[in-house]
Amino acid sequence: MIPWLEPGDPFPPAERALREPNGLLAAGADLTPDRILDAYERGIFPWYSEGQPVLWWTPDPRMVLFPPELKLSRSLRKRLARRDVGVRADTAFEDVMRGCAAPRSRQDGTWITARMADAYARLHRTGHAHSVETWRNGQLVGGLYGIALGRMFYGESMFAREPDASKIALAHLVRQIGRWGYGMIDCQMKTVHLARFGAREIPRADFMRKLRDLVNYPCRMEPWRLDDDLFD
Repeated sequence: MIPWLEPGDPFPPAERALREPNGLLAAGADLTPDRILDAYERGIFPWYSEGQPVLWWTPDPRMVLFPPELKLSRSLRKRLARRDVGVRADTAFEDVMRGCAAPRSRQDGTWITARMADAYARLHRTGHAHSVETWRNGQLVGGLYGIALGRMFYGESMFAREPDASKIALAHLVRQIGRWGYGMIDCQMKTVHLARFGAREIPRADFMRKLRDLVNYPCRMEPWRLDDDLFD
C-alpha cells in the first residue's frame, strides 16, 4: 500500500517506496509549483497517465548522467561539427512540451497530460523549468525540457522530428550545464538510449546524498542562453 496525499500533506520518506513497481511512493496531492519543487528536492518526481491520480516515484537504483562522463558517438560528433541546425534554449518551452507529448510509434498515450503541461509551463515562467531546442530553417525539429534546482538538472522528456535532433539538444545541454558547474542530471529510469550517452545507474542512497548537496546552490533563474563554442 502507498499513502494518499491530500494538499499540504508531506511526502513519506523515499525508503518507503515500493520495490514493485520500482519506486512508487505515493498518490494524490496536486501539481502546484511548490509541490513539484518540493518533490524534486527530495528525489521524487510525478509520473502518471491520463485518468490516473498523480503518482509520485523515487526508483532504486536511479539513472543519472554526470556531465564529465558524457559520451558522444563518432557519427554524432561529425553531425555536431557540421552545425547544420541551430540550437537554442528557453525560446519555445511550451512547443517543446507539446512535441514531447505527441503520439509516438509503439507507445500508447502519453504521461504528459494537460495538467502536467500546465504545471511545467508555470515552472518555466518562474525560472525553474528550461528547454533546449533544435531548429532548422525556423522550424522546431527536436528538443528536451527539465527542471533545474541549484546545480542539479532533472531531465523530463525529449523528442525529435528528424534524425539526431534530440541527441543534438542533449549534447548541448550536458556541455552547457557542465560549464556552469552542474553536478548531475537525473534521468529517472534506465534506458538504453541514455546509457549510450554515458548515463548509468547508482543506488538511490548515493543519488540522495549527491542531490542534497547540489540543490543547495543558488538557482540560475534567468532564461538560459547557450554558449556558441560548446563544440569548437
